[in-house]
Amino acid sequence: MPDPTLAVSTLPPTQTDTAEAPNAEPALPGEGHRFGRLPTGAKLFLILSGALLPLALIAVVATLQITRLTDAEARSRLRIAANESARAIAVELVGDMNALRVAVNALGADPADAPSCARAQGVFAQQASAGARFEIADRQGRLLCGEHMPQPVDMEADEPVNAAVLPGKGLILSLTGGRSDVTARAFFPQSFLRKLGRPTSRATIFSSEMLLDDQTLALEPAPGDGAFQRREELRTPLGIADLELRTRMPSAPVTSSLIVALLLPLLMWAAAAGIAWLVVDRLLLRPLRQLRASVAAYVPGEVIDSRATSLPAPEIRELGETFRSISQTVADHEAGLEEGLRRQTKLTREVHHRVKNNLQVISSLIAFHARGARSPDATGAYASIQRRVDALAVVHRHHFAEMEVNRGLNLRTMVGELASNIRATASERAHAIGITLDVDAFLVNQDVAVALAFLITEMIELATSCDPAAQIRVSIKPDEQAERAVLRVVSRALVDGDLLRELASTRYGRVMEGLSRQLRSKLHHDPLTGAYEIAFSVTGRD
Repeated sequence: MPDPTLAVSTLPPTQTDTAEAPNAEPALPGEGHRFGRLPTGAKLFLILSGALLPLALIAVVATLQITRLTDAEARSRLRIAANESARAIAVELVGDMNALRVAVNALGADPADAPSCARAQGVFAQQASAGARFEIADRQGRLLCGEHMPQPVDMEADEPVNAAVLPGKGLILSLTGGRSDVTARAFFPQSFLRKLGRPTSRATIFSSEMLLDDQTLALEPAPGDGAFQRREELRTPLGIADLELRTRMPSAPVTSSLIVALLLPLLMWAAAAGIAWLVVDRLLLRPLRQLRASVAAYVPGEVIDSRATSLPAPEIRELGETFRSISQTVADHEAGLEEGLRRQTKLTREVHHRVKNNLQVISSLIAFHARGARSPDATGAYASIQRRVDALAVVHRHHFAEMEVNRGLNLRTMVGELASNIRATASERAHAIGITLDVDAFLVNQDVAVALAFLITEMIELATSCDPAAQIRVSIKPDEQAERAVLRVVSRALVDGDLLRELASTRYGRVMEGLSRQLRSKLHHDPLTGAYEIAFSVTGRD
């Protein structure tokens, strides 16, 4: 059974590389909202537009309300004028047709009734000067009273009065007596009806026309229509023969003044928002963007030149001066730190150089005393001490060489030099040892390098103590875990045996155990193959 003291182990390494979820930065208020992603200029324009738009809408609504009041007033005047005109025409036409009806009935009973004809002529005497005339005739067309009218009018039996419109001339009304053998027709010229239908107030501008189904007789001509002319229209029945009087009056026109009155509030709204945005952009936002660009382009050690940009706002100009002052202070501090770092680097380099020289002096003194030793055991002890001092010197020298770039110590170079020093300081009876290296170019920090150098030295010392002609293989290869490597030292001299157990328990075991603790890993020993193996952390590869 192998000696349990050879199974060197340490406490399990602490898990320092536990995965941690990245800290999510808290979202700014409104950052997830679409409005929050807009530039400040766009936000300002939208806010001003929203604040001024109600005022513009109020002005537009007020203008439209004034237009509606004007239209209502125009409709009221139209209604008064239309009623007055329709009443005057209806009274005249109905009165004349009633007088004709009386005369038709009288002449139908007695065609020689001269007084009835005279009364009808008396009724039409005043209208005759304006061109109005009438005719009363029997079925055979024989004139009974009035003047002959050559143009007939179709009579409908179910209508008491029939009408016909002569476009551009006038209106013809006709009626039939009770026995249907005497008819009467009356012609009212267009000028007569126009004069009759004019209201007493001529201040109102309107147009009128008499309608009968699809026939039209214009009375008052319509004023000239414009492109945006609007009109109010009213139809008034005359109460005789389905006649209607259509009256039109111009309402408030869509003039350039009205268009300007409607568009001016909107233009003022857009102009106010645009001018406010322009002023804020020129006085505030653009200088801030320029200042931000200057700060973003800042390089440590330089001074922010805020005077190169035009900053109209005094507060922003003062902010730029503050940035310039801060950058000047930082540049001065960086210059001082850089000078101090140069002095510290020079001092550290001098200290490392002196330590390296002191280690070389100590190694030379040990070699000098080893040559004057009186016994082989003393010589071997001096050589053992010298090898450990050389191991530390190798690590220190490589660490000093890597100070300028600070990448870490190259294990391939360090282990190669360490093996050369061990061969050079081997005793006469151990000159036959062979050291084979298979080391990848891993990079480690100084603490790991020191522990590995001493651990390799102890393992080679242990192998040569068991067999002075031992053949030793040292390899450093990647581990299964990332950023870790495995040191493996294999030799037939390290196969389990009484001498190996004795040396491990009395001299080498505790040292190797302490070094494995320093590497924060467990040292494994395979007694059948004679291999020591330990994993350690690396900083990268060369």
